[in-house]
Amino acid sequence: MMNIITWNVNGIRAVVKKDFFESIAQLAPDVLCLQETKAQEAEVADALSPVEGYELSVSSAERKGYSGIAILSKSTPLSESTGIGIEEHDTEGRVQCVEYPDFYLVNVYVPNSGQKLVRLDYREQWDADFLAYLTNLEKTKPVIACGDFNVAHKAIDLKNDKANYNKTAGYTQVEIDGMDNFIAAGFVDSYRLLNPDTEAYTYWSYRFKARERNIGWRLDYFLVSKSLKDKIKSVKIYKDIMGSDHCPVGLELDL
Repeated sequence: MMNIITWNVNGIRAVVKKDFFESIAQLAPDVLCLQETKAQEAEVADALSPVEGYELSVSSAERKGYSGIAILSKSTPLSESTGIGIEEHDTEGRVQCVEYPDFYLVNVYVPNSGQKLVRLDYREQWDADFLAYLTNLEKTKPVIACGDFNVAHKAIDLKNDKANYNKTAGYTQVEIDGMDNFIAAGFVDSYRLLNPDTEAYTYWSYRFKARERNIGWRLDYFLVSKSLKDKIKSVKIYKDIMGSDHCPVGLELDL
């Protein structure tokens, strides 16, 4: 069995002060993928230094205090890389790939389309380029892509769908089409595969007591190559684990 956890921590230096290490001990991941670390490589390594028994790889944005991702892995990956090979996208610390015997694991923090959707055109291009990157990897072996995809795919994936549609970043038709393209290319939304009708969220705004009232969005996904579909044992949304405006999501694979 392999247990992979993804979590947008919204600042690694902040989250480690909020029961983070206890949460990780409880989740007991074989691999932990973190997004939005908001720190440079050395700062991430320092913040995560109390975690023992894992190998750390980090990708940070050129801009300090922004974006950034990290992977903690119990076993040594066969290979690892950062970015998707397109300079325009690769300065923001958004993609890491680690290779295991049976699959590639891609940790991703997809760009937010921004206030007033100022980055929506960029986001559309990003989605297309990221999908091309994943399908190219898949030519070699199956792929698991996990992280904050910054989109609620269907109406069931956010509380107030009508009020947000085509007005709010994360629920525009452009972004929905982007996720449709991942699914059409053969990637499986593993949570929806096992929970087709469950309303469940992974992100809640810090405003308006959104988490207390469960006014949320499902933005965090495990997209899995079809060839691994039968290996998916469970997908869990750990909504009671605090520390960030996102909660962890776990994928268990029968490997």
